[in-house]
Amino acid sequence: MSYTQTISGTTYTFDGLVDLMAKATPRRSGDELAGCAAESDAERAAAAWQLADLPLTTFLDDPVVPYETDEVTRLIIDTHDRRAFQAVAHLTVGGLRDWFLETAVRKDSAARIARVAPGLTPEMVAAVSKIMRNQDLILAASAATVSAAFRTTVGLPGRISTRLQPNHPTDDPRGIAAATLDGLLMGCGDAVIGINPATDSPHATSDLLHLLDDIRQRFEIPMQSCVLSHVTTTIEMIDQGVPVDLVFQSIAGTEKANSSFGIDISILREANEAARSLHRGTVGDNLMYLETGQGSALSANAHLGTGGKPVDQQTLEARAYAVARVLEPLLVNTVVGFIGPEYLYDGKQIIRAGLEDHFCGKILGLPMGVDVCYTNHAEADQDDMDTLLTLLGVAGAAFVIAVPGADDVMLGYQSLSFHDALYVRRALGLRPAPEFETWLAGLGMVDPDGRILPVDLDTSPLRSLTVAR
Repeated sequence: MSYTQTISGTTYTFDGLVDLMAKATPRRSGDELAGCAAESDAERAAAAWQLADLPLTTFLDDPVVPYETDEVTRLIIDTHDRRAFQAVAHLTVGGLRDWFLETAVRKDSAARIARVAPGLTPEMVAAVSKIMRNQDLILAASAATVSAAFRTTVGLPGRISTRLQPNHPTDDPRGIAAATLDGLLMGCGDAVIGINPATDSPHATSDLLHLLDDIRQRFEIPMQSCVLSHVTTTIEMIDQGVPVDLVFQSIAGTEKANSSFGIDISILREANEAARSLHRGTVGDNLMYLETGQGSALSANAHLGTGGKPVDQQTLEARAYAVARVLEPLLVNTVVGFIGPEYLYDGKQIIRAGLEDHFCGKILGLPMGVDVCYTNHAEADQDDMDTLLTLLGVAGAAFVIAVPGADDVMLGYQSLSFHDALYVRRALGLRPAPEFETWLAGLGMVDPDGRILPVDLDTSPLRSLTVAR
């Protein structure tokens, strides 16, 4: 069906739900590249107005990607909790926005959101995010609590964790150890110490996993490690008895996009079960680490929905979270500015997308983090990243990613530094994961308020990390 909305004497027509969702999306370069964006601010406002009046039940009756041809859609529909949905089934998209904002100021906000979350589809949550201001996204996300655990617990209120990312262009153990030491001394690594390997070879992956596990055991660090190889490589490592903690994989919001990554849902479930069978966690068994990012489906030419129309990149991003939540992950993060300005052109678009992704993921029940980042050819800078980091801290993000000096020399993009993690914790009164904080305290590295203290490396047990393995 088509939708119409008249503003100031001009009538705008939208050709179905896919078109309406795309036209209501705040401006971004990826949707313009796909040819589905609104042609003017007036058309965008008309679409948002019409979307606000749309009943939530519409999304159950009119999938944006066909049920018959897409396993992600089948997953969304087949796992939908209609009992949980009953609490909001009478609402429109605009009514759901009001419900979130009213719930956010209640003492039992986290419990109320958690009860409703299984009844919300990604498309419903994506739709409500499109008619929210940035402050709405922050307030509603801050009212939700989603935690997960392996050797540390992430997502607890009043805390923000970090992925320590010690990448090296040649996977040199000395360079990785030096970056790891740098991060640990800044109190980073409580979400995961995760390496993007320079190669996906099983031999290199095995060497890096052994390196990280040796560091963990030598210093008795409550941490989890991950080498971000393809999921099938990690399954191979598990079969060979390599010390695998977390299983990583990039995921997307359509079956075709996931196929371009060489995966499907059954492979992800197999990997999750294989890693859980190792029983390596101490405080929990959440062990999947999943990364997403707006524009991935478009870049794989896997973004077309019902009627062959392009689906906007933010809606497809939210659909990836349906894949994530059935795997009960420890960590999920959107690599928000990594794909480039073709998809998120400047700092304004990156900030908005980061807040949208965090809101949608957290509301859908995920321990959601963000790689606060941009590529060097985007119209963005580190001031934009400071702004997004601060807003995510207020919104209750589970974790962020940090690299030495904010410059990833292996992947060639700009992220956050270890110092940035210190900043957001100090400015907002946030602390590391409790298990990790206890370890830091044992080394004399935190004060009673959880703030990182300077360390004399000459007397610290961590000094031996400066010696090559």
